[in-house]
Amino acid sequence: MQTATLKISGMTCGGCVRSVSKVLNALNGVAKSEVSLEERRAVVDFDPDKVGIDQLKHAIEEAGYEVAG
Repeated sequence: MQTATLKISGMTCGGCVRSVSKVLNALNGVAKSEVSLEERRAVVDFDPDKVGIDQLKHAIEEAGYEVAG
C-alpha cells in the first residue's frame, strides 16, 4: 500500500467532502480515503499495482474539483 496526500480546491461543504470520498473509494485499489474540508486535502491509501495517482486526481477532477500539483 501507498499513501498519497492530494490538495483539493473547490470544496465548500460536507457534501463536497462526501462527493470526493465517494469517487475515491469507488476506484479499484483504493483501501480508504480521508477527505478534510478544513485542510482542503485528501489522504488516500491505495494499491499502486491497481490504481495510480493520476487516476486519483482524474476522479477528483471529474467530480468537479481541482487538484493542486
